[in-house]
Amino acid sequence: MKRLFARIAAVMSATVCAGALLAQQSTGPTLPPAELAKQQQAQTTAQPYNNKPVWDNARGAVSGYTSIPGPEAGVLIQDGGQTWRALKNGTVSVWGGWALVAMFLVTGAFYAWKGTIQLHESPTGRLVERFSFFERMAHWSTAITFSILAISGLILAFGKHILIPVFGFTLFSWLATLSKTLHNFVGPLFIISCVVTFVVFVRDNWPKAVDFKWLASFGGLLSGKHVPSEKFNAGEKVWFWGGLMGLGIIVGVSGLILNFPNFGQTRSTMQLANLVHLGGSILFMVGAVGHIYMGTLGMAGAFSAMKTGKVDEAWAKEHHEIWYNDYKAGKLARHENRAGHPQPVGGDD
Repeated sequence: MKRLFARIAAVMSATVCAGALLAQQSTGPTLPPAELAKQQQAQTTAQPYNNKPVWDNARGAVSGYTSIPGPEAGVLIQDGGQTWRALKNGTVSVWGGWALVAMFLVTGAFYAWKGTIQLHESPTGRLVERFSFFERMAHWSTAITFSILAISGLILAFGKHILIPVFGFTLFSWLATLSKTLHNFVGPLFIISCVVTFVVFVRDNWPKAVDFKWLASFGGLLSGKHVPSEKFNAGEKVWFWGGLMGLGIIVGVSGLILNFPNFGQTRSTMQLANLVHLGGSILFMVGAVGHIYMGTLGMAGAFSAMKTGKVDEAWAKEHHEIWYNDYKAGKLARHENRAGHPQPVGGDD
């Protein structure tokens, strides 16, 4: 029993001594400055890569020697990563996220106010071919690839803030991996689809004088007044040039830089491309919300036009009167469909 108490007392004594030693060390060094400088010099000699001056010198994208070929292979620390992370997770993501929320709110408010815009005249039952099969395939290939990229991109950009609290880390990890894989492989397909869409639709999207009249009254959307337009109105032309082509090029080029990092891109180039890609993609999605709304819930008959390729004559006259008049005058290839049976009615290409 005496031996047991002696052992317990020894353990307690050692614990107290160790605690006192740790407490003394935690209060800070007690050596004079001259002695501390000598110890720092000795540490530099004994452990040359375990001291603050070395890491301070390595910062700022300073290039050293390396046997590995490649751009910036000799750069150990690139400070631009801190700025990129702050902009990506802060300014761009925050403002971009609220821009998307605002667009959904505006669209919802407009739908609550206007509802689905109906035709002023009753349908005639005579269908006009508005889009060919190839035109519809070009449009839908672009729309489908864009949707995949938008959803996967939103998961990658905002998922860690929104989805992790809901799904947890494990499920989100699988979802993020799937999103990244889809994003990387579908991205080039989207670029090809945009090129095909441009070739197919550019002829009917050249700006005309009548488009400025349409823009001045916003197509009569607010006033309810009829404003004639060509096959595509000015709003659709703005989306074609500014959205599909303008933002499409910005997002596509920056995406290729990120998707194929084996063409000599430096880290700063990749960081800039990532910010441009994220910002451009958010603007693209903001515009797409309005485009999708007008093509589905916003206007009766618009979705059917791209689904079946045909619209009623009353719809064509009300929404695209100039194009409809050219059709009636035989300036376009025309087809009428009565009781589901298409019949050629003449006209020139």
